[in-house]
Amino acid sequence: MNILVTGASGQLGNTIKALSETTHEELNFVFKSSKELDITDLVSVKQELTTNNYAYCINCAAFTNVDKAESDTDLARKVNISGARNLAISCNESTTVLIHISTDFVFDGYLNEPYNEEAIARPIGFYGDTKYKGERAIINNLNEHFIIRTSWLYSEFGNNFMKTMIRLGNERDELSVVYDQVGTPTYAKDLAQVILYIIKAHSIDYGVYNYSNEGVASWYDFAKAIFDGQNIQIELKPIRSESYPTPAERPKFSVLDKEKIKSTFNLAIPHWKDSLAIALKAYSKIEA
Repeated sequence: MNILVTGASGQLGNTIKALSETTHEELNFVFKSSKELDITDLVSVKQELTTNNYAYCINCAAFTNVDKAESDTDLARKVNISGARNLAISCNESTTVLIHISTDFVFDGYLNEPYNEEAIARPIGFYGDTKYKGERAIINNLNEHFIIRTSWLYSEFGNNFMKTMIRLGNERDELSVVYDQVGTPTYAKDLAQVILYIIKAHSIDYGVYNYSNEGVASWYDFAKAIFDGQNIQIELKPIRSESYPTPAERPKFSVLDKEKIKSTFNLAIPHWKDSLAIALKAYSKIEA
């Protein structure tokens, strides 16, 4: 079974690659970085998909810099909307199933209970807006798709909050982190394993799904757990979002309801603290 992974140089792409090297030998992965396959180029995407007999395409390519998206709107729109549409159109022509990664930022954060897949999407930033429009572009052009919304993704690969906190914790004596933005950290390896499970199950339960680790945290809670796990001694101060202004507004509450994916695929999802402990060990091995 041939599987194309786009945006393969990012943390989720690298995580899938690492898994493919130790397990899932029956799956033939082709990893393409954004430089090797530009999903904003419809001709290139069509050529790649129509000539290589891919059963699945896992789209990890995205413009994910939330603050930069507010100023670099053209590129964010091209990658997150046009790129998603190009993949959907090409997958439809080549009878390839598309697994596309989306985000909790499609929600405004005003709900006081976890967001399920039927909740109304009201992005409050340009990044979230482009990701939601990318979802719609896929839905409108391809029936055979899995759109997986996730949140606060981190891993031992790439750039992410966990690695940033470790670096800052080793550089500074004190740090302030917001405590009034609440969601759920998600270990990329857990998400990658679910994606591969869906593929190996040959599921035809297409549609939109939420996936994150279990539990709830603020960014302050997440940072404290990272520092505790790494035995980093630092004075950590909780602050409100108003005290740390950013170009893009973040949802204050973006916890995802995961009942649909758990019941459809009979999944047991790890708690974020348990997965963080595993991620920190993997990070330490790489850095050793």
